Formats: sequence, structure tokens, C-alpha cells
Amino acid sequence: MSLDPVQVISGQVNDLKVAPSSNGDSRDSWEDKEEFNQDNLGLTSKAKPVTGRRARKVEGGVFFPKPENAVTIAVSSRVLFRTEREQKVFEQKGVEEYLRFQIEHENEPFAPGPAFPFVKALEAVNARLRELYPQSEELFDIVLVTYNHAHVGIRLINTINHHNLFIERFCMTGGSSPIGYLKAWHTNLYLSADAGKVREALAEGIAAATMFMPEKMTEVSESQLRVAFDGDAVLFSDESERIFKAHGLDKFFEHERDNEDTLLDHGPLKGFLEVLGKLQKKFYAKGQRLECPIRTYLVTARSAASSGIRALKTLRAWGLEIDEALFLAGAPKGPMLEKIRPHIYFDDQMFHVEGAAEMGTIAAHVPYGIAQHHNPKKTPSVGK
Repeated sequence: MSLDPVQVISGQVNDLKVAPSSNGDSRDSWEDKEEFNQDNLGLTSKAKPVTGRRARKVEGGVFFPKPENAVTIAVSSRVLFRTEREQKVFEQKGVEEYLRFQIEHENEPFAPGPAFPFVKALEAVNARLRELYPQSEELFDIVLVTYNHAHVGIRLINTINHHNLFIERFCMTGGSSPIGYLKAWHTNLYLSADAGKVREALAEGIAAATMFMPEKMTEVSESQLRVAFDGDAVLFSDESERIFKAHGLDKFFEHERDNEDTLLDHGPLKGFLEVLGKLQKKFYAKGQRLECPIRTYLVTARSAASSGIRALKTLRAWGLEIDEALFLAGAPKGPMLEKIRPHIYFDDQMFHVEGAAEMGTIAAHVPYGIAQHHNPKKTPSVGK
């Protein structure tokens, strides 16, 4: 069952699949349509002048960091904003009507999507960094990525201005895959509603995850970025998880005890944790460890005594700090995440993504590792 552009985890959902794009996360949906012709739009009315748009607050001296120096976060327009209405137009009436609709409504801003609080928190960190290091290019740089035709860009720009977001870099591919552009941007993290493109990005060595919209959203901090990670197949490789899937829990514990001094291999999001750590150290260097606006969490189903030591030794050997580590020994993650209130939580298993969403946490699925072949679905009571 396909869901709307950003999938809502609800009681009626039995099988989670990423829907084709409305405003640009499915290449096939564009390529199957005839070429866009503006003369065929037949607009019934001209776009109205923008009214009620908030003035952007751009401080003097603000510059744009070079991609190779920045921490680049590429965000799909479908996860930054809510586009369900536009999705219906696209699916029911086709690309030409969709483009006509977008142009006629280009002065109506999109509502915030699941990635919106995360992006706002990134901007809050940037503001603190600029205070401490006015000339540094080590900042979060947000790139808006969309399969949309460039005509839809006007509405996206109007929306960004309305919400007073500081996003100046766009990648509007008109139906082509964005992955090559992500590599050119030196992307550190890619967030999308298109699971296929997320897998493609991961295959190219780009940290990436599929975002979902819970029916309720927990209020999150406006001044401190909080990022939570699962361990195996997210920060670490899926080596240990393969042992568990193939041989069971006892063999898993035995394997971890025998290899506690052997480092785990890196997982797809290790690099993102690294760049977060580098930015944290810039605050520590100014004596602001306790006031650091970035906080990281490890939330793992591992148990501390039986299998936690290898994970902690691996992080220490990598030179990475985790502010808080929760070893749950198989207990549900949702209640813990509800207390943490992260802006985003990364997990390789949809079971845990759904459990987090039940509690109002914005969770992102990392489709990597052995769990993708052993991924149980929760019962239809999800979200109720």
C-alpha cells in the first residue's frame, strides 16, 4: 500500500512502501510523462504577487561555505515540507496539471514536514558557530534537493522565505537522479522520502536515510540539536547482527565476548557522527562543553554487560564521543526516544522506526544490512 509523499504511520498501514513522487522523488514518474511544455499549461490566472511573506533575516557578513569545508545536509523537498495535496494532483491528473497547480499556488507556502525541525536546529547551531568563529566555513550547509521542474522552484523559494529558512543552495533535477550532484556537493547526509534513492546514495558511500511522518510529533528543542543513532548497521557494520540472525542470541553474546577487543567495522552513518563530533569540539575549545548546542545519543538493543563493551571500545578507538548511551537489552526504544526528544533518530529496522513514530519521534530508516531481509512488520495497531 503506497502512502502520501511523506508516509504517515497510521493504524491502516500494514506494508510501508515509498510512494511515487509528487514534487520530485521518483524519476520514472517524470520520465513516463510527455515533455513539459509551458505553452500547454493554459493557466487560468496569473500568479499573484507574494503577500505576507516574512522578511529574511540575513546578518551582515554571512557567507556561504565551500562544499568541501561545510557539513552538507541534502534534504528532499518532500521531507522538508508537506506536499500531500500536490501528490494527489500529480497522481490523479498527471504532470501537466501538477505543474499548472504548482504555478497557480506558488505564493501559498508549504507546511513544515518531518525534516523541518531538524533543519531549524541546524540553523540554530550555525548561529552559535558564527558567534564563536566568524570566519570559519565549518558550518552546516543545507541543500534542497528535488526532482521537480525548475518552475516549481518559485513556490519552494517563497516557502523558504515564509518560514525564514536559510537555504540558498537548490538542486532541481527535473526528473533525473540527484545522486551525482550529492557527490559533487560532498554531501554528509541525504534525507529523502524515496527509499530507492536512499539505497542508491548508500551504495555510493553517502550517509542517507528515508524519513517518515508520524501522526503526532513530539515538541523538540529549538536551541540544541539532538541526534540519536542505533548501533549495528547504522554506526557500525551489520557483522554482529548477521551472527544474531543466523545463530541466535546465545551465539551473538559468545561472538561479542570473544571479539570485544576487535573493533567493529564502520556503518553507513559513522561519517555523520564524525562531523557532528568535529563541530562539538569547536564548542568544547571555547569552554562550552556543557552549553554545546549539539547532543548525540546511542540507542541500541544491545545489552550493556553482554555486548556493550565492544561497541563502546569501537567508538573510543575511532575517537568519537557519544553524549549518552542507552543499552536497552531488547526493550522497546520508543519510550526512551520520547524522553530524549531527538530531532531525528536513525535505525536500520522498520520495526523500531514504527515504534519510535508511535511515540511521536521523527525516525529515519537506514536501509542497510542483513535486517533488510528479516524486517518484521508491526501489527495494524501502529499509531493508535
